[in-house]
Amino acid sequence: GGGAEGNAAIELNISCPNVRQGGMLFGNSPPLTRSLVSKVRAATGRPLIVKLSPNAPDLVESAKAAREAGADILSLVNTFVGMAIDPETARPRISFGTGGLSGPAIRPLAVRMVYQVARALPDAPIMGIGGIAELPDVLEFLAAGATAVQVGTANFKDPGVSGRLARELAAYCELRGVTAASLV
Repeated sequence: GGGAEGNAAIELNISCPNVRQGGMLFGNSPPLTRSLVSKVRAATGRPLIVKLSPNAPDLVESAKAAREAGADILSLVNTFVGMAIDPETARPRISFGTGGLSGPAIRPLAVRMVYQVARALPDAPIMGIGGIAELPDVLEFLAAGATAVQVGTANFKDPGVSGRLARELAAYCELRGVTAASLV
């Protein structure tokens, strides 16, 4: 139940840096993460994906708290807190001053975080996120321990990128004889 008819799963974003306070209060505190995730878990039987913040003081502890509270899947990572200043006005380009940095610049950081959480929680399904635009990016996240990936920023440049990456990954696996059965 839970009033989400037609949705295969629910992604709980506890890490949004683009609004005042946002979800970062929850995402930066394992006890608050545990409390919020357990409340959402109690409200729905649908698969629950929890999107974690790379800005948390200890991402592995946040991931453990989310899993212990009932997260089915961990989504790593949301954007990093960044800032851009207009050199002409010397004022922040974003109304709140800071905002989320995404895209290729964050990929090495996101891959490291996926790797760390995958090692700490080997049974946790992980969705890797951060600068994925080409097949090698997908393969890198999978090698780090992700079980799936999300594509975000690259969609702005090429709205068909996800479909292309899915086809390229299928062709890559077929060429190498990788099947779902060989992964088990």
